[in-house]
Amino acid sequence: MEKYICTLCGYVYDPAEGTDDIPPGISFEDLPEDWVCPECLAEKEVFQLEYLATHRKTPRG
Repeated sequence: MEKYICTLCGYVYDPAEGTDDIPPGISFEDLPEDWVCPECLAEKEVFQLEYLATHRKTPRG
């Protein structure tokens, strides 16, 4: 299972750990639609796959 990162605050959802209200083993895709970031209360839509968020190429200029 893959980790997802909140693009607003940097919180990482790790399915192996879960959260206070989500038990371990629940993938990000299987979180309830109304789940929000436990740190900044952002909706699921602002999360990105951690690998993509940390390996994104930045334009040179």
